[in-house]
Amino acid sequence: MSGHITINNLSAGYANTPVLHDVSLSIQQGEMVGLLGPNGCGKTTLLLSLSGVKKPLKGAITLNETSLLQIPPKQRAAQIASVPQYTGETPDIEALSLVLMGRYPYISALGGYSAEDKKIALSCMKETATNDFAYRSARGLSGGEFQRVLIARALAQQADTMLLDEATSGLDIARTIEIFDLLKQRHSTGTTVVAAIHDINLAALYCTRLIFLKHGRVILDGSVEDVFTDENLTTIYDTPIHTFRHPVTNAPQAFFTPGSAATFR
Repeated sequence: MSGHITINNLSAGYANTPVLHDVSLSIQQGEMVGLLGPNGCGKTTLLLSLSGVKKPLKGAITLNETSLLQIPPKQRAAQIASVPQYTGETPDIEALSLVLMGRYPYISALGGYSAEDKKIALSCMKETATNDFAYRSARGLSGGEFQRVLIARALAQQADTMLLDEATSGLDIARTIEIFDLLKQRHSTGTTVVAAIHDINLAALYCTRLIFLKHGRVILDGSVEDVFTDENLTTIYDTPIHTFRHPVTNAPQAFFTPGSAATFR
C-alpha cells in the first residue's frame, strides 16, 4: 500500500488507550477525502495523527514515503496545513498576525515576516472573506469568523495537503458553501484535502472519496456512488436513512425520519 499519505496498522489514542484500531489507508495526491462517522469514532484522532501532533501507539504514517515523525516540524508545516476543530477559545491576537503564522515554514532564522508574506496572508484573508477584520483582535470575533481566520492561516501555508476538522461547523450555509467551493478549487489544482465533516450531505456534494469510521475502525472506504447508500448509512448511524438525488448536481443525498432513532434500536 503506497500513496502520498500512507497509514499502516495505525492505533492511536490518549493515555495509552486506543481510539483508533489498526487503521490502514493510502491517500493519493490530489484526492478530496471526507472523514465521516458518529461522534467519538476517531475522526479527530486520525487527523491529529496525520498532522504529526499525536504520535501513534502502534503502526506508522508516511508522507511521500518518508516517516511523518522523521520530517522536521518546519518542513512538515510546509507540506501539511491543519485547521483544528473550534473549541470556543480565541487568542487576544490580531487576526492578520494569526494568519501570518501560516508563513512560519518560510521565514529565515534571522528574519521576520516579509512584505511578500503579508501580501500572501492578506490574499488568503480576502479568499475567506476575513480581510475586513484583519486588524481586529481574534478574541472579538464570532466563532464562525474565527474559523474562517484559521482556514486563511492554513491557506497561507501553501501546503499541498490540507487537514480540516469540522472546519465549517460554526458557519452559516452561505459561508460553508463559500469555503467548500474554495477547497474544491484548491483540490482541482492538485491540493490534497482530508476533512472530517459532520454533514454527510455536504461531504457527498464535494468529496471524491468517503471514509466512514465507527468504534475507531474504518467501516467503509470508497467513492461517493459506491458507499453512500441507504443500507450503509443506516448501519453506520444506527438510524433509518434514505438516499435521493440532488436535483441540480445529481449527487446522492440523505434524509432522516424524525423519531426513528429510538424505535430503530
